[in-house]
Amino acid sequence: MKKKISRAVISRLPRYYRYLSDLMEENVDRISSSDLAKRMKVTASQIRQDLNNFGGFGQQGYGYNVSYLQAEIGKLLGVDRRNHVIIIGAGHLGQALANYQNFGRRGFVVCALFDVNPEIIGQTIRGAEVYSLDRLEWYLSTHEVDIATLTLPRERALEVAPRLKEAGVKAIWNFAHTDLLLGDDVLVENVHLSESLMQLSYRMIASKQDKEERAQKALERQRRKGGSEEA
Repeated sequence: MKKKISRAVISRLPRYYRYLSDLMEENVDRISSSDLAKRMKVTASQIRQDLNNFGGFGQQGYGYNVSYLQAEIGKLLGVDRRNHVIIIGAGHLGQALANYQNFGRRGFVVCALFDVNPEIIGQTIRGAEVYSLDRLEWYLSTHEVDIATLTLPRERALEVAPRLKEAGVKAIWNFAHTDLLLGDDVLVENVHLSESLMQLSYRMIASKQDKEERAQKALERQRRKGGSEEA
């Protein structure tokens, strides 16, 4: 029976891949779990536990071969092969994603975009044509599509998602302001940019409060110290 990997471990794999890619650019051949942990600001134990889910990849007393580990994690993440991606919603966000060159370097190639705006339909963005949304089913029946990306308003996304499922799309990267639930046969990654921004805002507030509390405690210690010296 294949071992079930937790979503927490899976969520950390792209970060490992990114740091290992940086190490390769720095011409680092091998690295220990402790040195990698210092760079990533995690524990060495966490790294070893995560990678042991997939066989470990390291050698006692040697550490990790950087290029080998990067390649193996790349295989796990599917970046070693070409993934055909379409984007539904060719507005600002959709066009920004289509123009992001790093996707292509990672094997995620945007092949087409879809929209309802006649002023955008027919345009080409980094080699990918913008089609009318009415032609979605035709395109899916005549082209290989691995991932459909939704950069649509909530209501429109709820209309399009079942069409993608019906046409046989098995993976959706969803930026719409709703969580799509399409059953176990369709993998959905829901991305909420506003939630990420609110998390950052919370951390800003918490950090400010923490600094204020520490400053207040330092002031109180100074006052107590001054009082004891006067006594």
